[in-house]
Amino acid sequence: MVVTNHPLASAAGSQMLLAGGNAVDAAVASLFALTVVEPMMVGILGGGIAHIRMADGRHVVLDGLSTAPLKASAEMYDCLSDEVGRQRDVRDRLNVVGPKAVAVPGALAGWCEALARFGTLSLEEVLQPAIALAERGFVTTPYLSNCITDNVADLARDPGLSALLLAGDKAIEPGTRLVQADYAASLRLIASQGPAALYDGPLGKALTDFMAANGGLIDQADLSAYKVATREPVRGSYRGYEIVGPPPPSSSGVHIVQMLNILEGYDIGSLGFGSADAVHLLAEALKIAFADRAVATADPAFIKVPVERLIDKAYAAERRALIAMNQAKGWSAGLSGGESADTTHVTVADAKGNVVTTTQTINGLFGACTQIPGTGMLTNNYMFNFDPHPGRALSIAPGKRVFTSMAPMMVLRDGKLAFALGLPGALRIFPSALQAIVNLIDHGMSLQEAVEAPRVWTEGGALELEAAIPDSVADELTARGHRILRMPRIAGGMNAIAFNPDGTLTGAACWRADGTPVAISGGLAREGVRFTI
Repeated sequence: MVVTNHPLASAAGSQMLLAGGNAVDAAVASLFALTVVEPMMVGILGGGIAHIRMADGRHVVLDGLSTAPLKASAEMYDCLSDEVGRQRDVRDRLNVVGPKAVAVPGALAGWCEALARFGTLSLEEVLQPAIALAERGFVTTPYLSNCITDNVADLARDPGLSALLLAGDKAIEPGTRLVQADYAASLRLIASQGPAALYDGPLGKALTDFMAANGGLIDQADLSAYKVATREPVRGSYRGYEIVGPPPPSSSGVHIVQMLNILEGYDIGSLGFGSADAVHLLAEALKIAFADRAVATADPAFIKVPVERLIDKAYAAERRALIAMNQAKGWSAGLSGGESADTTHVTVADAKGNVVTTTQTINGLFGACTQIPGTGMLTNNYMFNFDPHPGRALSIAPGKRVFTSMAPMMVLRDGKLAFALGLPGALRIFPSALQAIVNLIDHGMSLQEAVEAPRVWTEGGALELEAAIPDSVADELTARGHRILRMPRIAGGMNAIAFNPDGTLTGAACWRADGTPVAISGGLAREGVRFTI
């Protein structure tokens, strides 16, 4: 089973499985294909996390997140606000658009390391579908066209992206064939030279030359210093299920376990999905998690992260005791910080029991809305993930890894995989993944229902509700003190795989992206079988 947020990327991964590759081969092929067909979400100059479960039951998290350039500093931006929801606003949006928003890329290194350590096919083989899509082109979907429309002003500032994605002052129409010849050439360089093409080769020189000429901070020292980190996952339990997710600097493993620990004290299922009580409890748990995250969850190389305390059920009980069912609260951190001196998702399972759930991004839609001339590579705007205020757990420091909300999660029952899931959506990722897990375990939803169900989100300010949540529920939440903000969608397209007791797989992708499950059954003839007349 291969589930991605674009049918052509799912097809690319499926080709690897059909050719005898494993889940890692398929995931990496899908990710490279997504850099072509979903350029607003993912790129080789981005970063991400891969959560891999091998057939023997080992779990490994490969951290290919971006890092702050060595020339970066905690004071590099002029902050405009400290209000919840606006803490990252800086003058001239320099941490959002343009060269100063770009962090050191980790995606390509992460994908190549995953393939080298756990895959079975060559880099050249897994790149072929992406190269073909870039050279021959593909048909622009309405989703891609709409994403371009939402970012026309920023894309128009870059000559390469303007020529590629705009027709006059408007987005290219759905149905337009999008060909990326420069990017195809870059992918061919990677196929022949490996990750060195970027980290010590011509693609890296193109990147650093552009940065030097346009006020960016990345230079060759940054590229040479970049390393993928191998991490042990965070594990928790919820109503008899084991919850496994990535550790810091990802927020998901720690804070999903923390929120589930809080919710475990309530009979969530009996409250009913989407009821005012159920949504209120989700909102309060989210606010608690975000309050603790702000002081405690960052790059463990720079911050002492109190993981054991955060995922302790006794700590959850302390926080739960402060929740009032009839009143929204403002929450502060329950522990002290340990400060020291938009995204895509792919879920793949192969026939042997290898599973990959991986979230990758260039951060915002089209990243920094900047393309490196002559290469077709889009830059990330990962510097936006840092807190631009100095002296905080999430502040900028040279070489510091960005913290992230990515949630490539796996859920086990009695030691066997039950679900693997993830999604894009920046700060809204791990709260959305939490809700899918609750939907599956507490509300007994099917996999498709769980990934598509209406979502909520808050980090302490407004409580965002998707349109499908009834007005009567919104009114009751308002009466409890929540400030309601209606949203057309919260986070992006979730995709998931369920592992059924009979050995079959179920794949699901939601309406919030071009998600497409591709399932493969049957296979090669049994050993010794031959045709006879």
